[in-house]
Amino acid sequence: MTDVRVLIVDDHPTFRAGLRAILDGRHGIVVVDEADDGESAVAAAARCAPDVVVMDLAMPGLDGVAATRRIAGGPDSVKVLVLTMNDTDQALHAVLRAGARGYVLKDASADEIRSAVLAVAEGRAIFGTGVSERLLRSFAGQGPGQALPYPELTPREREVLHLVADGLDNTVIATRLHLSAKTVRNYVSALLDKLGAASRAAVVAKAREAGFGGPARSDRYFRP
Repeated sequence: MTDVRVLIVDDHPTFRAGLRAILDGRHGIVVVDEADDGESAVAAAARCAPDVVVMDLAMPGLDGVAATRRIAGGPDSVKVLVLTMNDTDQALHAVLRAGARGYVLKDASADEIRSAVLAVAEGRAIFGTGVSERLLRSFAGQGPGQALPYPELTPREREVLHLVADGLDNTVIATRLHLSAKTVRNYVSALLDKLGAASRAAVVAKAREAGFGGPARSDRYFRP
């Protein structure tokens, strides 16, 4: 049986070392590289072609959600297992939309983490203890029209997206929101990445399809 090649992504070196210790050489798993932020993870995934990326979420620069989207959506379709301390529904939904195949919390046992890596490598979706139950409850309690579009966006990003969907340019948006033009450009760049859009026009199309834009904002787009 071919070893499962794993890339570890976490900004804490002590945690990476501990994770390597429980994975490398165990049950047919080999750790081929490590990365400490999202950009490094994307580069490492392209360089070493892992079977599974074990991905943290909260990292400097490109976060785990955006990195997952770029890696899982790449030409090699590398599988991503999220390993995080973040147990919120918003984070869970965001990484699933980004293409993650599994979600496990960092307080999981070594055996649970190894089993999750192997399951994801086999193409199965895997959720850690407590996560799957919460996911089912979340979808079971979600009535028509209650889904929050693009849950990975911050409230300010939603506000910018609404104005972009209205067709306003960066200068007008900056004036409306009392921001600098550079700050608005940064928000638009983040929206391109988080919506998986190749251009501003594509962002507008995706936003309007999701219900952004128009004469009035809906409060559901601005829930914290």
